[in-house]
Amino acid sequence: MKTETLAGRAGWAGGAGKAGKAGWAVRSGWPGWIPLLLCVVAALVAVPRAQTKPPRFEFDPSFPQLPAGKTFGDVSSVTTDGANHIWVIHRPRTVTGDRTNVLPPVVEFDESGKFVNAWGGPGAGFEWPEREHGIFVDASGDVWVSGNNGYVGPGAAPAPGKSDDMVLKFTRTGKFLAQFGHAGASKGDADNDNVKQAADMQVFKGELFVADGYGNHRVAVLDAKTGKFKRAWQSNGGTPFEIVHAIEVSNDGLVYVADRQHQRLQVFTTAGAFKQEAKVGGENGQMSGAAGLAFSPDRAQQYLYVGDLGNNQINILDRQSLKILGKFGKAGTAPGEFNILHEIAADSKGNLYSAETRSRRVQRFLAKP
Repeated sequence: MKTETLAGRAGWAGGAGKAGKAGWAVRSGWPGWIPLLLCVVAALVAVPRAQTKPPRFEFDPSFPQLPAGKTFGDVSSVTTDGANHIWVIHRPRTVTGDRTNVLPPVVEFDESGKFVNAWGGPGAGFEWPEREHGIFVDASGDVWVSGNNGYVGPGAAPAPGKSDDMVLKFTRTGKFLAQFGHAGASKGDADNDNVKQAADMQVFKGELFVADGYGNHRVAVLDAKTGKFKRAWQSNGGTPFEIVHAIEVSNDGLVYVADRQHQRLQVFTTAGAFKQEAKVGGENGQMSGAAGLAFSPDRAQQYLYVGDLGNNQINILDRQSLKILGKFGKAGTAPGEFNILHEIAADSKGNLYSAETRSRRVQRFLAKP
C-alpha cells in the first residue's frame, strides 16, 4: 500500500484536513483493520522462507563440437571465461601411436560448443609442462597453465622427465607471457621460488592463488604480474593436505581448497586464516574425494559445486553452511555419466562442465529452471 494512498484514507476517515498519520490516529483512533494488518505482517516476517530447492541439471548431448576426426588425450581440466567460452586442457602424449588427429593441449570452444582454437606444447623461451594438469582464464583473458609431472602415486613407478615446478601465462591465442618457477627446481614446501606440480590456480584482486598441489602440500599466493612470492599456508589441523587439487576464491574473498585424498574441503580467508571444513567423498572407502570446485553464478554465489572423484558425482552444497543439498551423476562411460571426474567448471548461466581423464572427454550439464 503506497503512503499517499493510506494518507488520503486517513484524512477521509478522521475528517481531518491534514493527511498526517499522527493526526489521523489521534482524532479518529485506529481503524479496526489496522491491528489485523500488523499481525499479518508480523506473522509473515516471523515465518522463515521455505528452503530453495537446489539447482537441477540436464546433460547436453550437443557439446562439444570437435573438428572432424580430431580427438583429445586424457582430459585433465576445464574452465570458462567472461564470454562463456569453454577452455579445456588435455594430455596429447597419453595417446599412443599416431597422434596426427590429436588436438594441441589447450582447446577453446565458444558458448554454443563450436570449436574456436587449439594451441600449446613445447616452445622457445618457456618450459611447457610434461604432464598437463590445470587451466584458468583470468579477467583479462590471459590463460594460465600448470602441470603435475613428477607425481608418483601409490605403487607407481617414477615418471620420466622433470618435475613440473612452474605455472605459465599465455594470451588467449597462445603467445607466451610469463613463467613463474622452473622445471625440476622445487625444494619443497619451504621453497618460495617454485611451485611443485601445481594442480590448479585462480587470480583474485591481483594475486595468483595456487593449489600447490601434487608435490607440495600448501596454498601458495604469488603476485599475478611479477610472480613474486607473497605468502603460503598449509592445512588446518594436524593432517597435512594430500593433493591440493582445486582452488576457488569467492566474490566475498574466501578461499575454497579441495584436499582430494583426504576427501575434504577447507575454507580460508585470502590471508590464510581458517574458517570452515566439510567432508566430501569417501563414504564407501574410496581413496579420493573432493577434486573439483565451482560456484553458482549469482552475486552471492549461493551454491558451491564439488566434484567427487571417488564417487564420480557432483555435489551441490550451500556455500555458507557447506551442507550438501543434493548430488548427481554416477560412474560409467555412457553420456552424462562420469569416468574419473577430475575437474569441474561453471559458466555465467549456471551450466556445469566436467573434465574426465579416463573417458578423455568434457561434458556439459545445462542448468534447468
